[in-house]
Amino acid sequence: MKPINVAISSLTHAHVRKYYTTLMENPKLNWVAVSCPDEAIANHFNSLGYGIPLYSTLEEMLERHPEIDAVVLASENSRHMEEVKTCCQYKKHILSMKIPTFDMDEYDQMIKLVDEAGVICQVELELHYNPAVKRVMELVEEGVIGKIISFNATNITLSPVWAFPWQGVPELSYGSRVPLKPGDSRFRGGALSDHPHIFDLVRWIAGSDYNYVFSDAGDNIRTDLIEEDLLYVTGEMENGMKFLLDPSWSRVEERIKIPAPGWEVFPKRMEVNFTIVGTDGVIQADAFGPNVYFCGGPNNRYTIQYTYFDEWVGMMDELHLCVTEGKKPKIDLRWHKKTVEAMLNCYESIALGQPVFFK
Repeated sequence: MKPINVAISSLTHAHVRKYYTTLMENPKLNWVAVSCPDEAIANHFNSLGYGIPLYSTLEEMLERHPEIDAVVLASENSRHMEEVKTCCQYKKHILSMKIPTFDMDEYDQMIKLVDEAGVICQVELELHYNPAVKRVMELVEEGVIGKIISFNATNITLSPVWAFPWQGVPELSYGSRVPLKPGDSRFRGGALSDHPHIFDLVRWIAGSDYNYVFSDAGDNIRTDLIEEDLLYVTGEMENGMKFLLDPSWSRVEERIKIPAPGWEVFPKRMEVNFTIVGTDGVIQADAFGPNVYFCGGPNNRYTIQYTYFDEWVGMMDELHLCVTEGKKPKIDLRWHKKTVEAMLNCYESIALGQPVFFK
């Protein structure tokens, strides 16, 4: 088994820190370099002792390390387009963070660039590799609960804005400053933009695409945040399956620059739970199975350990397989585009106050 050489572009995405251990421990991967334009973030990374060469730009990193096979794009959503262009120019495969772009013209350009360069662009949606989700999909495909009638899912977390400030800036998270709805001082780019996972999972579970969505945003629990943090989504798939989704930042956090013990405030940091109702039964699942140990003390601090977090290994194993054998990733740009379109329609529904049907 020949390992592939992987690099990280930027270090500003909340998920990127989960890759550090995976890249160090997975024998299928050689972590060869990092690029980071932010001096403070770069200094923090160097202090962690990984000993990985660090460069200020993606271009410099690719010039200095022609052996790189694939690049993890871990920058602000607004920078993904330029980074895809650069990776395609250098013929490097791509693992893009969960929202490549909300601009559908940019999205089409990305697809064209990737196709013309002959590279892979896998999108980081780790639930497809989660052991609990994989078991649920096996049961669904075996017909254990019959025909699926409805799907209810939560993807609720604390807000990453204080540790990753770009996620609180609409121009960086959503790509532009678009009012959430008439008479509302907030803008698109908050919790909905951070949680594509369950929107993608609906399509996978149903084996169908969206028919319509209806969404509304509640009053923020963080009054100084200029993006949405509480919302819900309901709707129907083309095959008739109904769904209800909660992608909110409804868990409270301490506002510190670097996530660490003490960032979480009781009761929990993150939950992905779902219920699938079929004609012959019901399946309920807790995708991450968090064990919470309440410590008390100031601000109700606690510690947490997730039962299922090896989906990162499965996702990177797939990247290795795609690069070495030319296979197509489960989640590529074409598949994920319909998920992003659904999220855009949710924003339209919030603005209009009515359901939005898909063309």
